[in-house]
Amino acid sequence: MPKHKILLVEDDNEISEMLRTYLTSENFDVDCAFDGEMACRLFDNSSYSLVLLDLMIPQISGMDVMQHIRRSSVVPVMILSARDTETDKTLGLSLGADDYITKPFSVAEVLARIRANLRRALQYDCPSPASAADPELLTAGKLVMNLSDYSLTKNGQPIELTAKEFEILKLLLQNPKRVYTKEQIYSLVWKDAYCGDENAVNVHISRLRSKIEDNPKTPRYILTVWGIGYKLGERL
Repeated sequence: MPKHKILLVEDDNEISEMLRTYLTSENFDVDCAFDGEMACRLFDNSSYSLVLLDLMIPQISGMDVMQHIRRSSVVPVMILSARDTETDKTLGLSLGADDYITKPFSVAEVLARIRANLRRALQYDCPSPASAADPELLTAGKLVMNLSDYSLTKNGQPIELTAKEFEILKLLLQNPKRVYTKEQIYSLVWKDAYCGDENAVNVHISRLRSKIEDNPKTPRYILTVWGIGYKLGERL
C-alpha cells in the first residue's frame, strides 16, 4: 500500500519534529513547512493526502493558507491551534477545515483523527465495486448525486465538493421536504455539539451554492427559510 503524504505546517520546531518523527514511524511521508509562504509553495508543487495546519504561523497566516488550499483542492485539512475559543474553531471550520485540534494535544489523538479523516476522504475517491454495480442516486433538477462513488454532476458535468459540502447536500437531497435549522445541520454533518455560531454552516452553504446554482444570488436548489434554516427547492 502506498504511503500517505502529509504536509505539516507548524512554526514551533519542537512540535514539528515531534509530529514528524511520530508520523514517520507510523508509515507516513511528511513534508514540513515553518511559515505560510513555504506551506503554499510546497502545497502547489506536490500532492498531499492531508494537511496539518497551525494557525499562528509567520509570513502568511494559517487562515490565509487554508483559503489558498481550498481555491484548488478538497484535500482534508486538520487545524492544530492554541486558539481554543468556539469562535476560532467555527471560523476554521467555516473556511473549509475538516477537523480542529487544540493545543496541547496527544500525538495518539492526532494520529487517530488523521486516520479517520483519511478514511472519509478515501470513501469519496474510491467507490466500492459492489455498490458501483447498483448505484444509489439522489436527484434534484439537473443535479445527480451518486452515493456509491460519492460523486455529483450537473448536466452531466462533474462538480467537486469537499466532504462537508457533500454531506450537507446529501442531507437536503435525502429529505427534500424537510427544513433543517443551522443547529441541526451542524450537529448532523460535523457530528459535534453546536457551538452557537452560525458562521460555519452559512459559509459552507454559500460555497455549495457557488458550485451548484446557476445564480447563487437567486438560488433554486438550496433555499433559505428565514428565521429557521435551509431546505431543498421544490420547483427544480
